[in-house]
Amino acid sequence: MDFNALMAPISLTISLALCVTAILVVIGTPLALWLAHGRGVGKEAVGALVTMPLVLPPTVLGFYLLLALGPNGPGGWLAGLWGARTLAFSFAGLVIGGVVGSLPFMVQPLRNCFAAIESEVMEAAATLGASRLHLFFRVMLPLARPGYLVGAIMTFAHTIGEFGVVLMIGGNIPGETKVLSIAIYDFVERLEWDKAHVLAGGMVFFAFVVVFATLMVNRRANVALR
Repeated sequence: MDFNALMAPISLTISLALCVTAILVVIGTPLALWLAHGRGVGKEAVGALVTMPLVLPPTVLGFYLLLALGPNGPGGWLAGLWGARTLAFSFAGLVIGGVVGSLPFMVQPLRNCFAAIESEVMEAAATLGASRLHLFFRVMLPLARPGYLVGAIMTFAHTIGEFGVVLMIGGNIPGETKVLSIAIYDFVERLEWDKAHVLAGGMVFFAFVVVFATLMVNRRANVALR
C-alpha cells in the first residue's frame, strides 16, 4: 500500500482544520459576544446568517463561494494582487470556504456560554473598578471556556469531514486541495478499496472521539454550574 498517497491528504486536511479553527476563534469571539449581549434590530438577522450553513445544502454554499472566489468575484480581485487569477481551487480558497461553512459550529457554543454569564457577576466586577478588557479576559473568558472547547472541537471536526463545499471550490488537486473526504471519494471511484477503508475507518474512529469529547466537556460544564 502506498502510504504517501494516504498521508498527503491527511496532513493537508489537518493543516486546513487547524487554520480554520484558529481563524474562527478570533472571528467568532467578538461576533458571539455581540450576538449574546448586543442590541439592535439586525442582531437576529446576523444570527440567522451565521446559522445558515447548518441548513444550506453544501453544494449550494459551495456554488456561491465558487462565484465569489472565482476570477469574476472579489476573490479574483484579491488574487490579482499577487498575480493569480482566482482564489478557487487553492488552499487559501479552502480556508475561506472552511471558515464560512464552519462559522456556526464556533459561534453558537460561544454565544450560549456568553449569554449564560449572569449580569450580576459582570456588575460586581465592574463595581470593583475592572475595565472592559479586564472583565473580558479575567471574567468572561474563563466562564466561556467550555464554549471554546466545544467550538474548537466541532469546528475542527466539521472541517475534517467537509465534502460538498470542498469539492465545489477546491476540486481534486493532489497536494493542494485533495483533502481526506475527496481522497476517500477518489479511491472508491478507482476501486482502491484498501486505501478507502483505511481513511474511512480512521474517520469513523475520529468521529467517535469528537462526539465523546464534546459530551464530556458538556457534562463537566453542567456539573460546574450546579
